[in-house]
Amino acid sequence: MLILSVALVLILSGCSGRGALEETDADASAAVEDSRTQISVTSPLTGRKILSPASFTVNDPQNTRGISNEKKEHSFGVAKNGIPHEISKSTQSYFESTGYKAVCYDTKAAEKVIYLTFDCGWENGYTDDVLDTLKEKKVPAAFFCTLEHIKNSPELIARMIKEGHIVGNHSAKHPNFAEIDRQRMADEILECDNYLRENFGYTSSFFRFPEGCYTENALELVHSMGYTSVFWSSAYADWDVSKTKGKDYAFETVTSRLHPGAILLLHSVSPDNAAALGNIIDWARQNGYEFKALTELKV
Repeated sequence: MLILSVALVLILSGCSGRGALEETDADASAAVEDSRTQISVTSPLTGRKILSPASFTVNDPQNTRGISNEKKEHSFGVAKNGIPHEISKSTQSYFESTGYKAVCYDTKAAEKVIYLTFDCGWENGYTDDVLDTLKEKKVPAAFFCTLEHIKNSPELIARMIKEGHIVGNHSAKHPNFAEIDRQRMADEILECDNYLRENFGYTSSFFRFPEGCYTENALELVHSMGYTSVFWSSAYADWDVSKTKGKDYAFETVTSRLHPGAILLLHSVSPDNAAALGNIIDWARQNGYEFKALTELKV
């Protein structure tokens, strides 16, 4: 009977008819509870209280307002001498002009800050090494994960959460958001978010577009769901593990492209990144940089 009662509460929670996405703080005490015994349902992976499923009603699903569907492929240019590339500057200016929550680098921080982010679509055996380094160096990071990766690597996801990192939403099936309609966009985001809620007791308000492809219409939809779209201003071709060039190459490439306010994109599948990460962090700190979490961004 206890199992049936808990299941009923979960079903009722998901059918509440809310017209907007419920944004629950990942550290909040919200939980699904049995009404008679008051026993909280917790995740065996994280020990956190399970969060109720989120729901969302898409506004203007047919885009009758005619918000632009022109495809944009995020480009950042190569920063040099501690200065973001003009492409990144132009892109950030565009994001700010739209009024939607989207960012490729921090223009508001007065100090030299870096936001470290990883994209995670699959596991190549190096993420634990990355997490070990982050723990040793006491550096926060954000891992943007697809639903497939979350399902296939639950222990890694749980470790990210328990060690204080952000697990960002990278969609359920990694589609090109410039090629799908508004309802599909919302479904992709909700499916990933609700899996995290129901299995890890976790949610976050950060989203990264698959392939970095988007439209203004997509930006508006993600914004309306309460998410911040996080792009990047510094990266390199580290996702192709057939073309790794070694620890020193990763170190030189990453450090040469850093600049104040940088959002750094790396991929945890790269053995080069895993090997060089500690030295990259040390170099950045020796040169006056501070690593901050995305939650400190003012967008």
